[in-house]
Amino acid sequence: MKNDVKPVYLKLRDVIAAAILDGAYKEGDMLPSVRAFAADQGANPLTVAKAYQLFQDSGLVDVKRGVGLFVATGAISKLRSFERDNFMHNIWPDVKAQMQRAGIDPAELLALS
Repeated sequence: MKNDVKPVYLKLRDVIAAAILDGAYKEGDMLPSVRAFAADQGANPLTVAKAYQLFQDSGLVDVKRGVGLFVATGAISKLRSFERDNFMHNIWPDVKAQMQRAGIDPAELLALS
């Protein structure tokens, strides 16, 4: 697949995004500190800071100096839109091709859920 070799800071970004989308952090909730998240993930704090910077640059978190980072209002819908676009453009084409090669009918997948 295209994203097999992903930089660590992007993998950490995905972990944070998934936590927000899964409801672990709601809009207005404080994210873990850089050091706490780094320790939890076994990552370098500078790498975590780079991942958090992506969220700041995208307007997905609000920074309160001396306090921390908070999930911004509207972050969930922005993340969901990003994830949808990423899936449709970067993941789905490979999945569709694999399904066609394997002879999997989409109706089979819908029946599984």
